[in-house]
Amino acid sequence: MNLLHGKVGLIFGIANDRSYAWHIAEALLGHGARCAYTSLPGEKNERRTRKAIETLPNGGMQGGHEVWMAPCDAGKDEDLDAVFDAYTKKHERLDFVIHSIAFADREWLAPGKFTDTPRAAYLSAIDISAYTLAAMAKRAREPMKASGGGSILAMSYYGAEKVVPGYNVMGVAKAALECTARYLAWELGEHRIRVNTISGGPLRTLASSAVGGVDKMMEATPLKAPLRRNVEGSDVGGAAAWLVSDLAAGVTAENIYVDCGVSAVGV
Repeated sequence: MNLLHGKVGLIFGIANDRSYAWHIAEALLGHGARCAYTSLPGEKNERRTRKAIETLPNGGMQGGHEVWMAPCDAGKDEDLDAVFDAYTKKHERLDFVIHSIAFADREWLAPGKFTDTPRAAYLSAIDISAYTLAAMAKRAREPMKASGGGSILAMSYYGAEKVVPGYNVMGVAKAALECTARYLAWELGEHRIRVNTISGGPLRTLASSAVGGVDKMMEATPLKAPLRRNVEGSDVGGAAAWLVSDLAAGVTAENIYVDCGVSAVGV
C-alpha cells in the first residue's frame, strides 16, 4: 500500500519493539513512508533502539535507503538543534514528526502520591512530556514549509482529561501536551502544517511500567470498552498513518481517541 509514498519524516520515542512509536513506524513503513529515528543518548540506549528498528519491516529500511538514526535528549535544546540540522542535511524533505516521548519520576506515579509531588518532578514532567512538542515544532517549521506542509503527531492518554489514580503528574503533563498541540495547530496551520494528538489506551510499554496501577487499567478496559478488549499497538499505528497521510488533510488541532471506545463510557 502506498498511502504515504514519497513522504519522509522523523520519529522520536522508539525504546523497544513494544513502544507506540515502534508500532507507528511499522504502519508508516507499511504504507510507503521513509522513516528516520532518534534514540536516547548512550551506547545502551542507542543499541536498544537500533535493535528495535531492525525488527521493523525490511529492518526499518524503505526503498533501499539506509536507516538514519541520531542520539537526542529532547530536554536539551542543543540536542534538538543537532538532530534537525543533521536530518535536513541528509534528507530532501520533512513531511512528518512523531513525538512519542514522555517522562515523570516514577516515585510520584502511584495512587495517593500526587499531592506530595515536588516542584522539580512536576516541572520535569511538563518539560519532557509537553514542552518538547513545541520545541520540535519550532525546528520542524521551516523544513516542513519547504516541503509544502506536514503533519506533527504526539501521543497522549485519557488521564489528561479524567483522573486516573496513579497517573498523577503525567496526566497534568499530557493535558499540557494536548493544549500545546492545539496552539501549535493554530499558528502553523497557515503553512499547511497540521498538529494532532492520539489518545491511546494503556499498552504494556517501558514507559507504562512506571505508572502505578497500570495492571488494573488493563484489567478494567475489556470490561468497560465497547470493543471488549485492550488497545493494540497496531490500532494506534493505523490511526497515525491516516493522520500523517493526505486523507487527513483537513484534520488538525484534534485529539483522536484510539482506546477501543473506553473514553466514551461513563460508568
